[in-house]
Amino acid sequence: MKKKALISVFDKSKLEELLEVLDTEYDFISSSGTAAFIKAVGYKVTEVQDLSNFPEILSGRVKTLHPKIFGAILYDRNNHQHLEEIEKENIVSIDLVIVNLYPFAEVTKNLSQSDMDLDKAIENIDIGGPSLLRAASKNFRHVITLSNPDQYDAFTERYKSKSLDLNYRKQLAAETFRMTSAYDAVIERFLAQANADSFKTTGEVDLTAENLLPEKLTLNLERVKTLSYGENPHQQAGLYVESNSKYRGLADANKLHGKDLSFNNLLDLSAAYNIVQEYGPEIPCAVIVKHNNPCGVAIAPNITLAFIEALAADSVSAFGGVVALNNPVDIALANELSQIFLEAVIAPSFTPEAFAILTQKKNIRLIEHPNFKNSQNLLDIKKIDGGFLIQTANHQLIDQTLLKTVTKTTIDESLWVDLILALKVVKHVKSNAIVTTQGGRTLGIGVGQTNRVKSVEDALRNFDLDTRGAVMASDGFFPFADNIHLAAQNHIAAIIQPGGSIRDEEVIKACDELGIAMAFTQIRHFKH
Repeated sequence: MKKKALISVFDKSKLEELLEVLDTEYDFISSSGTAAFIKAVGYKVTEVQDLSNFPEILSGRVKTLHPKIFGAILYDRNNHQHLEEIEKENIVSIDLVIVNLYPFAEVTKNLSQSDMDLDKAIENIDIGGPSLLRAASKNFRHVITLSNPDQYDAFTERYKSKSLDLNYRKQLAAETFRMTSAYDAVIERFLAQANADSFKTTGEVDLTAENLLPEKLTLNLERVKTLSYGENPHQQAGLYVESNSKYRGLADANKLHGKDLSFNNLLDLSAAYNIVQEYGPEIPCAVIVKHNNPCGVAIAPNITLAFIEALAADSVSAFGGVVALNNPVDIALANELSQIFLEAVIAPSFTPEAFAILTQKKNIRLIEHPNFKNSQNLLDIKKIDGGFLIQTANHQLIDQTLLKTVTKTTIDESLWVDLILALKVVKHVKSNAIVTTQGGRTLGIGVGQTNRVKSVEDALRNFDLDTRGAVMASDGFFPFADNIHLAAQNHIAAIIQPGGSIRDEEVIKACDELGIAMAFTQIRHFKH
């Protein structure tokens, strides 16, 4: 007597080949759509409703949800009570379950939260499929589960060699539960996205929305690439993205030339790309990053000049760095880029002439990311020992209603371009962070020091030119006036900082005495 295989699949790829392998030992049971396919390719099949003696109802929403189906899958073949019940109810045994699910993630990837799109999404939530898969996987000692056409080839090899052992069945069960868990997570995230669509069109986030930080949060991650190694050669690494995310950022970028991107390349490219996105393409901006921190940032009338100025900010540190640009790379810029060793360059596009110049360097990575837009990450996630810290992403820079000049000396209008540049950069620099700018480029960057004085000293260290009119931004308040005296010694004209120290009045007084203008944003930009 042949065994029974229950088959109900949306994705019918590779199914015909699998049926040919199974036909000699298995009878096929199937729901209507898959049954029609099995008949069309020349095999006999019993429809589920004929086995259960219960018709499909509710436009196909209920097909396989019946005791005669689930009993046939779930009963323990070593349990005498189960065997008696199965015999009493005249239930046939199902020993192989081949099921894959409605493509909810693919269907909903570009859907909105409109009523019409929501109805379409709901109809693509599979109920019977996950239930069948979970039932079969629970009973893996007796039932084999195939939940993905990618499993068919390995199964066929094992089937022919009669090596469908317990460990393999357990492996298939684990893969099934991983898949159904991810499937449920995609549905949960889609139904909780009401606020996300608003963010994607307005750039605003409702920080009070409970759906941004729910009590339970499932990260449904899909590996899109195995990397050669992690931060160090002895560490393994991979690139993962959220399975149903409409925005995949760097994972969607196109590497046109060069070696594979490494773990550290991706970290640095992400840091550079996040900074360059602070400006739209109408303001050409170039960013050079090394070890996840900027070493030069500039804005200019054209992208070539922006890169030249960014490089001039710290040409020593730029060696071996990565460059992010918010405008296409042309021949003039390519000639400049080719003068220095760089790990990678990311830009919206490269002209054929520019590409020909840059590809003369065999190993430089050229990454095209034409879908330039502001980061759409809603959450910032950090791993700690035994857990995660999750916060809403820092998409804000200044609230004009909170911004105020606090010194007697007012800020000259001509300084605001550099003040905003300094603030946009300091937001992305490890705390304690200080950034000085002049003429549309960074002059110095104080990174990650344990006290703010050291960060100020680092940001002023390269001041060997005429820096009168330079400005400074701080990610946090100045706790003492000593920082102001350092700024004055180096001709800083204006400072922008959050304020909020118990010694604010002391700091303001020092600015007034030294002729420095200062503005408070009342928004802190710590980055740990």
